[in-house]
Amino acid sequence: MQQITNTIVMIRPVSFRKNEQTAVNNFYQKESNGMLPATINAKAQQEFDALVVKLQEVGVNVIVVDDTKDTDTPDAIFPNNWISFHETGDVILYPMFAENRRLERRDDILDLLEDEGFVINDVMDYTSAEEEGVFLEGTGSIVLDRTNNKAYCALSPRADEDLFIEFCEDFEYSPIIFNAYQTVEGNRELIYHTNVMMAIGETFAVVCSECIDDKTERKSVVDSLKQDDKEIIYIAENQVSAFAGNMLQIKGADKNYLVMSESAYNSLNKGQIGQIEKHTSILYSNLETIEKYGGGSARCMMAEVFLQKE
Repeated sequence: MQQITNTIVMIRPVSFRKNEQTAVNNFYQKESNGMLPATINAKAQQEFDALVVKLQEVGVNVIVVDDTKDTDTPDAIFPNNWISFHETGDVILYPMFAENRRLERRDDILDLLEDEGFVINDVMDYTSAEEEGVFLEGTGSIVLDRTNNKAYCALSPRADEDLFIEFCEDFEYSPIIFNAYQTVEGNRELIYHTNVMMAIGETFAVVCSECIDDKTERKSVVDSLKQDDKEIIYIAENQVSAFAGNMLQIKGADKNYLVMSESAYNSLNKGQIGQIEKHTSILYSNLETIEKYGGGSARCMMAEVFLQKE
């Protein structure tokens, strides 16, 4: 299986703002301090459009879909949480913690991909778990090493252990389960999504091991990555707060890129940048508004398409 792809789906926001329903356990979201929702959304659209242009300029196939005004979906800009597309032709739909995020799921996106010539063989739908209050938010909760059939998951209110294990059994991934924390007002709180503190590329991994408080769990994550010959680029917790863990490697026309935000890039030191650039080029863009109010960054904005073409 390929670890990285050239094709991504991105959803252009129409009602972006701080989502009050997700802020209860996403401690990266900040208050709007009186800024009007329309202003916040306009700034988010500018940041979104600028990132799309940068990706297209290096040859990434970006399928842009406009969010719909029919529903109140402030987090629609983060599609990787509700859907994933796999080389096997499987599409997976995931159960979402926030009720207003469940409105992001749209069948027309599958139709659009089929119109583009992508083959969908099967749709695996885990969303009925929402009725039991059980959640697993896509490649936010699960960081996949597709090549080595491993799935990494930091448990949280948005990542249920039993459902994660079921996912791994259904799709033949070996589960690596741990707890990851951030310090919030002096307390250690669970990080809401795994992809905030780790990213896996073809030959490297970016990881904040200091977020994994349990030494045994930390060792199991590090050992698993080393076993697969990934060079580990360690980041610190303050860099996680700048979204340095929320990165995605994708294929451009003639080389590969690790896509991140400007704040993530600026938080890295020369040594870390050098480590990354041994493996891949870096592409970064200003996502300040999206990060501040959405509590997510570059990786969350890109749903990778591994489906085969007809």
